[in-house]
Amino acid sequence: MQHNRKRSSLGEASFAHEAAIDEVEYRLSLVNRAFTEPLLISGAPSLWQAAFPSFSSIKDEETLECAPQTHDLVLHSMSLHWANDVVGQLIQARNALKPDGLFMGCLFGGNTLHELRKCLSEAEIALTGGLSPRVAMAAEIRDLGQLMQRAGFALPVADKITLTASYSSIFHLSHDLRRMGETNALALRKRTFEKRELFGLADEIYKEHFSDGDGRIMATFEIVFLTGWAPHESQQKPLRPGSAQARLADALKTNELKFPDPDAQIKNGDT
Repeated sequence: MQHNRKRSSLGEASFAHEAAIDEVEYRLSLVNRAFTEPLLISGAPSLWQAAFPSFSSIKDEETLECAPQTHDLVLHSMSLHWANDVVGQLIQARNALKPDGLFMGCLFGGNTLHELRKCLSEAEIALTGGLSPRVAMAAEIRDLGQLMQRAGFALPVADKITLTASYSSIFHLSHDLRRMGETNALALRKRTFEKRELFGLADEIYKEHFSDGDGRIMATFEIVFLTGWAPHESQQKPLRPGSAQARLADALKTNELKFPDPDAQIKNGDT
């Protein structure tokens, strides 16, 4: 990962980060609270620090350099998908928060570059009869929501936005990914350079299945946003099952339909 980061230079390939920044700014504007000790965790600090100049900033290392219960807001920006231990990163971020502090994270989700994965797989199978890891897999949104709960966040929420970019060829897409620092860093990837034949065939498959009317290939970038709070006694808690004081049918102004009790049917010999 660090090797990819050193080679990266976002430039015009910063569109995903810029979209994420816009979303974070909008979401923070909806929170009725003034944050006085915000922390930024980032692998692209110059871009994010420019957007959030009042935030203190640390690198997205496996062990985060932050003291416990120091910040009222922690923003983890576009690097959780590279973490070897996502839950560990989330727990460290939660520990850095004061009680009732807000965590917000954004990262690439599992649907990112699904077109590229499919086309490279088809091309490699056609040429070699086998597969090797070529595009790092990202977590699905439902799994990330569960990881937030495992990390101990209160009121966790996971949602997403989807961006679509177009390129002249798979080679131009790969160039953008290199500038993003998002090229394949899997330990099991092949270490030798591939013949251009593989990527040439993948480009043909790509243009056949995932191109627009002008012949440009389409690439999906899914950005998942995670929101949660450090636990505090003042926060809302779910009610116990059966503790409702009003009927849903009354609130909806409709009639309640009661279904037969299956246990009673079995007891009476019905099937």
